[in-house]
Amino acid sequence: MIVHMEKQFREIAALIGDPVRATIMWKLLDGKAFTATELAIAADTSASNISMHLTKLVQANLLVVESQGRHRYYKFSGKEIAYAIEAMVQLVPASKRQQYQDENIPAIKQCRTCYDHLAGKTGVAITDSLLRQKIIIDNNGSFELSNKGRKWFVHMEIDVPLLEQQRRSFLRPCLDWSERRYHMAGSLPAALLTKMLAQDWLRRVKNSRAVIITAKGEKNLYELLGLRD
Repeated sequence: MIVHMEKQFREIAALIGDPVRATIMWKLLDGKAFTATELAIAADTSASNISMHLTKLVQANLLVVESQGRHRYYKFSGKEIAYAIEAMVQLVPASKRQQYQDENIPAIKQCRTCYDHLAGKTGVAITDSLLRQKIIIDNNGSFELSNKGRKWFVHMEIDVPLLEQQRRSFLRPCLDWSERRYHMAGSLPAALLTKMLAQDWLRRVKNSRAVIITAKGEKNLYELLGLRD
């Protein structure tokens, strides 16, 4: 059994380790589905080459493809794939990661999506505030929603019982690669991000994982969580 798992791990590592396929996986962290053409542009490769790489990723069950009209869209086969890719950034030496952030992606470091939930400095700050207010509780490294927290999310018009019934993680810590501290992941934080986007507290930046906080968002985040810039 152990030998079999080791073989499977080597195969997955080899798949992700290819530069083109690594670019595909990183691009899909946007949380959206992309066509082969869009992924070919991102990876700076040809249509025939991207097709070969996408086929391998689909066959390995890392990606799925959905057809809509004449277009075929690729996305992660499951949210755990996105979390694993995000976590791998922790393997980049801190000195190189810091240089890359400072020179190229300050907006990503400040506030970004981590697939379907909020990350970066803002994501960590929101998590810290919820912990301080005991809306969520750190139980030996696991996050739990308190009774006070249930009322808080009801106030946010988020259906907690419905989220708890989903076949995925409800609430858990996720190590933030830029802050080196934890933000929230799971169906509950994903619903919170969706709500903040719908209420125009946050806005996505086109062609980027970066998210900006609107003036309305600044006001509400301060009133609810005590957050400032």
